[in-house]
Amino acid sequence: MANIFPKATNLVLMKASFALTIVGMIAPLAIWYYFTPKYSRVGYQPTQPVAFQHDLHVGQLGLDCRYCHSYVEVSGHSNVPNTQTCMNCHTQVAKDNPKLKPVRDSWATGVPIAWVKVHNVPDYAYFNHSAHVNRGVSCVSCHGKVNEMTVVWQHESQSMGWCLQCHRNPENALRPIAAAKPGEQSPIFNLDWEPPPGHTQSEIGSQLKKDWKIDPPTNCAGCHR
Repeated sequence: MANIFPKATNLVLMKASFALTIVGMIAPLAIWYYFTPKYSRVGYQPTQPVAFQHDLHVGQLGLDCRYCHSYVEVSGHSNVPNTQTCMNCHTQVAKDNPKLKPVRDSWATGVPIAWVKVHNVPDYAYFNHSAHVNRGVSCVSCHGKVNEMTVVWQHESQSMGWCLQCHRNPENALRPIAAAKPGEQSPIFNLDWEPPPGHTQSEIGSQLKKDWKIDPPTNCAGCHR
């Protein structure tokens, strides 16, 4: 009786079995890697060209985030401070400190300080800083308590799942934009802000969500444009 399938079919089956075995070995490794902090860069803390202490400047001296990151309210992208911003103070304060030599060299030569980016949104994802800041999302929601960090490190995974969790439940992050009293810092930039006594984050966030008609996109087109 003639064979129904040609002999070459045996080879195809062997190759298919081998390929499936390889895939079966790689898949668990890929899942193990891509769903861990190593891939999402939680804890990433690069060495910067200047040892800028956020806990000193923000936590102790009380500098507002916007003094250095001046475009967060008006631009889709945040900015790092230019040398002029640093020298506004350091022409007088600690002007001979050897740790500030890169700043003085930059000031003298006009070559920008080569700050190392900590939070890096992939090119295929769209994120607008001003849209979030102007609708009640504090810096601390994405960057953690930078005012307590000597060297800034990545506090959140900023993965797709992490972003969607906030988009689906924005009331957990929303804060009032305006300060409760004149002279106080906006809750958006006050990284230690807490809901006033007798109120909860969920209560305040839910009311802001309703008042501002906040309905963040949760489909692919919201971030992948």
